[in-house]
Amino acid sequence: MKKSLLAAAALGTAALLLAGCSSTTPSPGSSGNGSEPPAAAGRACVILPDAASSPRWENFDRKYLQEGLEGAGFEVDIQNAQGDVSKYTTIADQQLTQGCGVMLLVDYNGAAEGVATKAKGQGIPVVAYDRPFKGADYYVSFDNVEVGRLEGQTVLDGLKKAGKDPKTAQVFYMGGDPTDGNAAMFRSGAVEVMEAAGIKPVAEPTGVWDGAKSQTNFEQALTANDGKVDGVWAANDTNADGVIKVLQDKGLTGVAVSGQDANLEGLRNILTGWQTATVYKPVKLEADKAVEVATALLKGESVSADQKLDDGTPYIAVTPQLVGPEQVKDVVAAGDASADEICTGDIEGVSLADKCEEFGVK
Repeated sequence: MKKSLLAAAALGTAALLLAGCSSTTPSPGSSGNGSEPPAAAGRACVILPDAASSPRWENFDRKYLQEGLEGAGFEVDIQNAQGDVSKYTTIADQQLTQGCGVMLLVDYNGAAEGVATKAKGQGIPVVAYDRPFKGADYYVSFDNVEVGRLEGQTVLDGLKKAGKDPKTAQVFYMGGDPTDGNAAMFRSGAVEVMEAAGIKPVAEPTGVWDGAKSQTNFEQALTANDGKVDGVWAANDTNADGVIKVLQDKGLTGVAVSGQDANLEGLRNILTGWQTATVYKPVKLEADKAVEVATALLKGESVSADQKLDDGTPYIAVTPQLVGPEQVKDVVAAGDASADEICTGDIEGVSLADKCEEFGVK
């Protein structure tokens, strides 16, 4: 039986080409000489990148992947590299020694490429999960260019609310780590929307996935711009929170700030008006797609996708959602955030409990 997985959204960028494509892989666990232990064919090996760039990896991805793969009847080995390339490689070597029917990898600083080479040398199919890398058989992620577009629109919406003209607005670009293949796609989508409206960035420090570094980078760039700022394209909520800390320290309000991930601080910042919106990527939707692909491969079935990256990798995409204060309750209802955590305390004198009541978060 042939599994068919249709990507959720078309990507209008040169990096992502619409194309009907189908790909097959060797039977999972096959080394090409029939010597692989039969048990390996029923084992899914997963490596997560860290716990610092986003809380999603341990709070959500681990849980949903574990539940989905085990529910499909497979043994699952999920480990986290904790932001260490050497540890990433060591984990992979251990997993491959024990045997894998499929590997599902979230790249960290290019570490997944070497792992993919080793795995495919043993006839093991490799799925790039959330972040693309060379050598993967399939890529499962959200529509990353669309994520960027929504972020760019967030900045425009925030500028409009503040009565600022995009053509003259002082906008900073605070992108993601350039070693993450998604970062360029986020930026591409954001720039497409923002610069079409006339935005010209006043500064763009080197991208990071680190709130503290983003805070430092933004503060330095802001100082160099004489403290003038109308908007910030922040590539995720962690970076946005670093930016917002600077805005709070300097008493700068009404600044348009984007983000993604709908993490705790992002949702709290949105409710209190410090962040304009976030791009919500329901992790379960992405994990479920990855489980579908991995399950098909573990069963020796082929997988189809109607999109591909520019290197030809079949791409199964998932549609993201924009979340402003009115939609925070939807993230809670989906189980991806806790009202108790969101609605506790205050930010710069604004009660989160009052804001949660105002926007129906419970």
